Amino acid sequence: MGQMLTCVSPIDGSVFAEREALDLEAARAEVARLRAAQAAWAARPLAERIELVMAGVAAVGAMNDEIVPELAHMMGRPVRYGGEFGGFNERASHMAAIAKESLADIEVGEDASFKRYIKRVPHGVVFVVAPWNYPYMTAINTVAPALIAGNVVALKHATQTLLVGERMAAAFHSAGVPEDVFANLYLGHDVTSALIAEKAFDFVNFTGSVGGGQAMERAAAGTFTGVGTELGGKDPGYVMEDADLDAAVETLIDGAMFNSGQCCCGIERIYVHESLFDAFVDKAVAIVKGYKLGNPLDPDTTMGPMAHERFAQEVRMQIAEAVAEGATPHIESFAEDDSGAYLSPQILTNVTHEMRVMRDESFGPVVGIMKVASDEEAIALMNDSEFGLTASLWTQDLERAARIGDQLETGTVFMNRADYLDPGLCWTGCKNTGRGGGLSVIGYHNLTRPKSYHMKKVTS
Repeated sequence: MGQMLTCVSPIDGSVFAEREALDLEAARAEVARLRAAQAAWAARPLAERIELVMAGVAAVGAMNDEIVPELAHMMGRPVRYGGEFGGFNERASHMAAIAKESLADIEVGEDASFKRYIKRVPHGVVFVVAPWNYPYMTAINTVAPALIAGNVVALKHATQTLLVGERMAAAFHSAGVPEDVFANLYLGHDVTSALIAEKAFDFVNFTGSVGGGQAMERAAAGTFTGVGTELGGKDPGYVMEDADLDAAVETLIDGAMFNSGQCCCGIERIYVHESLFDAFVDKAVAIVKGYKLGNPLDPDTTMGPMAHERFAQEVRMQIAEAVAEGATPHIESFAEDDSGAYLSPQILTNVTHEMRVMRDESFGPVVGIMKVASDEEAIALMNDSEFGLTASLWTQDLERAARIGDQLETGTVFMNRADYLDPGLCWTGCKNTGRGGGLSVIGYHNLTRPKSYHMKKVTS
């Protein structure tokens, strides 16, 4: 028997699922099968590809009653939140709706002598490496537009959410997407790197850690294979003196704590104008004290365990270091905190950017809140990060928010909302958050390549 991939449930530490990883020779054969089918898939009418992909999306939705508790077992999200199908369907539906326009030829000009245009043609075999924290929504960001654009797709899911790719592939196949067009692959790290290094794929899309993204780029070095990455974040919120305080507190704290803080664009730092600081902290503490930590299968649970005990221990270390360096914790340990995967949420004040909790990605239910006196101070602090995914600005002044947003080193600027992915906008980042962009018309541009046609009609 080869390498086994094992999903350990954070609920109780038991093994929830195991699958055997493909060895390199078997993985090569799977990718070759996909590549052989790509031209025929791309030759199908666009409307047919869209119809099949959306039928696959609907088939995933039909499984939702099974998927929701399965996700709770694999990564700890409470069943009360109903899974990911709403966002999964919204993103796929938008990409289907804009496909015809986004993939249309770009007409450059035609006269009696010449016809010139640019086509968008599929890369070929697209490799999607998806994370465990929002395993369905992050995967569909690339799977749906890649297939619609005429690519074939190999999906590798995180071991923590081992069954998600299997579910997606089964759903899409049941809806008529050929097995040779969309495949779920169980791969270990070494085989994954070897496939990329030998140019098995024409485009790689990776969502995950900075270290994982670096490994993907190292594997692809010298191959000229395109690599799109969406990596870590340390996303800030800034509450100005004219903000709707209640809305700001509710949204930013939910953005910091939902999914036990395990969100790429979760709020990890909050800067509040000095005039609202005390009130903001009081309201935030009251919200967090009302959470119910517990078994995610219990419908009363509002905060489940973190996906793995080692993730929780990293957050505990960041909190402990910050407190030792002078930070003030505001939340007493919950009774259900087991010093393992079940972790109490925490709000910290008296924090500084010298503390790891304000620099390193926490990816857990902790947020530091700092007092600021001006936009200039807030901008400097928001930009004082190696990451750049989103920033959330709270004000009644649209022009002010836009002006501040222009100065922020980030991929998305929110005003009066946070932690939301609008499929009409490009999902992108800068700095150590990675490069590339998903969804929107730009998502289609990244999943295709331009091909120019310069047609001379007459030669005399």
